Amino acid sequence: MKTAVDPTLERNDAPGEAAKAPVRSGASLASDIRATLQAEIEQGELAPGAPIDERALAARFNVSRTPVREALQHLVARDLVVISPRQGIAVARLSIAKVRAMLEYIGELEALCARFAARRASDELREQLDQMLLLCQQAALAGDSSQYAIANTQFHELIYEGSRNEYLAEQIRTARRRSARYRVADLRDRGQIARSMQEHFEIARAIQSGHETQAAEAMMKHVPAGTTGFSEFLAAVPRHFFDLGAD
Repeated sequence: MKTAVDPTLERNDAPGEAAKAPVRSGASLASDIRATLQAEIEQGELAPGAPIDERALAARFNVSRTPVREALQHLVARDLVVISPRQGIAVARLSIAKVRAMLEYIGELEALCARFAARRASDELREQLDQMLLLCQQAALAGDSSQYAIANTQFHELIYEGSRNEYLAEQIRTARRRSARYRVADLRDRGQIARSMQEHFEIARAIQSGHETQAAEAMMKHVPAGTTGFSEFLAAVPRHFFDLGAD
């Protein structure tokens, strides 16, 4: 008498037969390519104005040019890539006016975040700010710009959390990602780090003391959106990063 086989049981492959990898859809491939390129653009690995070669990307990701084209179209929709009939495909360049507008927007949002953090400061936040200042100071004294950049990001993230307004925090993170590729000279020397460190102390002390207006003003000074701060910022960015014809 034969034993019935449960059809729901998974079939075992024959000895030596490799399990086949699931076939990925074109949409999935395009999404992965888009995410990788977006990260490289936002982090400055692909600089504003850098040319993009479809064929090279297809070879890099080991795919046909179809998912590459689809990924690039998504990046065009996000204003990260431009496609020109005469100049081909390139990383989008922003005008000086647009970069300044972005930094002004970030400055206002960051100031509001600091205001909320001061209004809602808890003992835990006050203690965490002291710990974060110590980390920033250690990196500053060591002159380690990469480590200070990490501590700087953590300092701002702590204030976002302290604001207790996740919607506001997400708006800031998105705007900072979009502007990051233009902040190529941030925190590159001891002078910049020392000034940033002093501003961190001013922001933290205002938040810890519950001084909302002072916290907001200190944060505004910290972001390069004002006349002097933006001029210094602009001087450090290569001119070819900007779309000068759009101003």
